Amino acid sequence: MSAASEKNAAIGRAEQILYKTYNRFPVIFDHGKGVHLYDTEGNEYLDFGAGIAVVGLGYGDPEYTAALEVQAGKLLHISNLFYNQPAIDAGEKLLKAAQMDRVFFTNSGTEAIEGALKIAKRYAYNRDGHGGHEIIAMKHSFHGRSLGALSVTGNDHYQEPFAPLLPGIRFAQFNDLDSVKALVNEKTCAVILETIQGEGGIYPAEKGFLQGVRELCDEHDMLLILDEIQCGMGRSGDMFAWQGYGVKPDVMTVAKALGNGVPIGAFLACGAAATAMVPGDHGTTYGGNPFVCAAAAKVLEIFENRDIVDHVRRIGGYLWDRLEELKGRHDCIADHRGKGLIQGLEFHGPVSGIVRKALLEQQLVLISAGANIIRFVPPLVITEEDVDVMIEKLEKVL
Repeated sequence: MSAASEKNAAIGRAEQILYKTYNRFPVIFDHGKGVHLYDTEGNEYLDFGAGIAVVGLGYGDPEYTAALEVQAGKLLHISNLFYNQPAIDAGEKLLKAAQMDRVFFTNSGTEAIEGALKIAKRYAYNRDGHGGHEIIAMKHSFHGRSLGALSVTGNDHYQEPFAPLLPGIRFAQFNDLDSVKALVNEKTCAVILETIQGEGGIYPAEKGFLQGVRELCDEHDMLLILDEIQCGMGRSGDMFAWQGYGVKPDVMTVAKALGNGVPIGAFLACGAAATAMVPGDHGTTYGGNPFVCAAAAKVLEIFENRDIVDHVRRIGGYLWDRLEELKGRHDCIADHRGKGLIQGLEFHGPVSGIVRKALLEQQLVLISAGANIIRFVPPLVITEEDVDVMIEKLEKVL
């Protein structure tokens, strides 16, 4: 049987056995090296999606891989009934990078959001002695697909089939401070937002808006929760995007590039929010196990030793300039937004055809954000040459 026939047979089997919640492209990736992926037929692809902003260090990094091999030979899991050294190491490194006080390791970004929401509710309960508090979230946001995270995701398309969701969630307009102020009342305990909206279209927060929300939270004794699951871990050109604004949250969520492909997330807190929950309020079986924390600890170490954030600033600027040039040459592109290596091109029409043709004809991996935006979230280790190749391939499709 030819490689193509084997691929088609495998895809047919997948369609029979895997739950149909994804519309997958007809490619089976087998392995990766650096910023390239290779399918089962031997084709090489330039990856500008990084597993949806996850594989920050690229594929097969020797130092990272060696750390996983060592930990896999020692201990994978022990539960949170006991301490483990990798969790301590990863926790210390992450808190230092984030300038925060406490961390709870989760299995995903969605779970990190769940924990952050519980901190907000517990904080208000401790303060007022009762429940029934409300949270302000943003329209066009995306925080995950569990029922709690979905409740603060400002998109009717995602929410409607699963209503009713959590009560007491009110939606303001991103980058409109007056719309946030209008929703604050005596029940409000927190404001949650993405520092840079990802799925909603790659919209960075405006500095005045973020500062205003911070001041509003301080004035009303509310917590500010910043979702850095996609835009954190160096992707914006700062280790965490809020650091570029000088606006510190009470609670932050992080995941994606934290493990470079190993599933790990975290929520972090500082000040009074760091001690809001008590033993028994929250837990996880797998979260923070030795294997995933060894991965995160090594990622954080590599980020510091190789100055990944500085590299992102430099290459992000080059990507910006090349995308601006592309926008100037094609009337089908309506807008260009983003920071660092989280950028987006907005088109006048749907981009699904562009993304598909880029993959199947140019061996270029791109991903969309909504119907009409292509987002560029490549491995953080890309070079100017990689950007040039991407632009050449994308221009052929356009």
